[in-house]
Amino acid sequence: MADVSAPDDRTRERILRFKKDFHQRILDQIDRRQSLNKYELKAQVESITEKIFAREELPPFLGLTKEQFKKETFDNVLGYGPLEDLLNEAGVDDIMVVGYAKIFAEKDGKLQLTNRSFLDEQHLRTVIDRMLRVIGKSVNDLNPYADGRLEDGSRINVVVPPLALDGPQITIRKFPSNPHTMEDLIHKFGSVTQGLADFMRIAVRNRKNIVISGGSGTGKTTLLNALSNAIPDDERIVTIEDTAELKLRQPHVARMETRQPNFEGKGVVTIRDLVRNALRMRPDRIVVGECRGGEAIDMLQAMNTGHDGSLTTIHANSPEDVLLRLETMCTMAGLDIPLASIRKQIGAAIDLIVQVARFGDGTRRVIAVTEILEAQDHAYTLQDLFLFHRELVREDGRIEGDLRPTGKTPKSFESFVQSERDQLKEIFSAGKKARAAAAAKAEAPAKAEPPAPAAKSKKDAEKEAAKK
Repeated sequence: MADVSAPDDRTRERILRFKKDFHQRILDQIDRRQSLNKYELKAQVESITEKIFAREELPPFLGLTKEQFKKETFDNVLGYGPLEDLLNEAGVDDIMVVGYAKIFAEKDGKLQLTNRSFLDEQHLRTVIDRMLRVIGKSVNDLNPYADGRLEDGSRINVVVPPLALDGPQITIRKFPSNPHTMEDLIHKFGSVTQGLADFMRIAVRNRKNIVISGGSGTGKTTLLNALSNAIPDDERIVTIEDTAELKLRQPHVARMETRQPNFEGKGVVTIRDLVRNALRMRPDRIVVGECRGGEAIDMLQAMNTGHDGSLTTIHANSPEDVLLRLETMCTMAGLDIPLASIRKQIGAAIDLIVQVARFGDGTRRVIAVTEILEAQDHAYTLQDLFLFHRELVREDGRIEGDLRPTGKTPKSFESFVQSERDQLKEIFSAGKKARAAAAAKAEAPAKAEPPAPAAKSKKDAEKEAAKK
């Protein structure tokens, strides 16, 4: 990412003024009498730029070579302006634009203000229109926000005035061209342990219904994608998302994406519509990118009627919050279902809740895996299978800790095949030993110190010295 250090305000204004003037000179000289394709337009911009460079030298205060400035000019006139390099830079996960003068980027879990900016608000609006035009969308005063997916799969959200008070705003969530595997999450990011990964693979293969829970930007979709790779290749998978982000490797995947209403407010297709439709598509598994509304009741009914082994994500801060949110979302379906019945459906449908979190050092980790044992009229019985234990914070701010099995055995243990039971015994026995050691340490009495020798009197000391 570009260095966040920036020139002083006066120099910055000079740089911005020069770039705006140069940009306008290019636009003024483009031949608009004929329709040009992308390659013809690029050739014309390059020709105009070379002619200007043949007559003029770049001012030193720019701090750029001609080639660097030429590329920046092409990006501004033909591409996505100052966002081009950030979109192409590996390691940048999120890009946030707040008005034309502020561009933030998240890299390695840290959010930083870059030294990039658009030329002015009109330039920003032009880039927004260019980005949305590719995906067949637009924003204006009557439709001041839009969601979509860029050509590379990145998710984009745009808000413009009058809703955006400080100028147009862009939020882009990038996704790697090659999705992270479970091995990446273990060895590269430390998000999960080998033991947890093995347990989750077994759970997915045995068609357990799993909900991945966490806040925004905690890595729910990344973990969902990695878990989906454990689904056997001979099963038909139907994926449902607001914006297509999942990239499953199996050969038989039917992908569906919601649709926003058109400018007349018609044609909307919701997650709930797609979940209902998926039940008619003979799925072996249903993977919903995120449950956030009335579709929760349809998802639960699917899980309870032969479509077990389904996966989804939900925004919640703890496994307990997941259950409360599911109850709330089921009531949003507009059906007159008693709360006790909803709870029983949740208890029967959901097997495991995987809680993920983003720490202050930017790392994303699984912090708990919780099993739903049963649901009664007034409460749920939960059992933690894995818990994250924070140990220390290093001087550089990095948080050290360990995700450990609690030693409790999952209720479905006996339903697994013998080889899987043997593997799970090894995983969870380590947790039992750790728990027993911790209990023994807490109960052990403090070791008695030997009594200090009695102090000798002055008379005894004189006698002892006389003997010597």
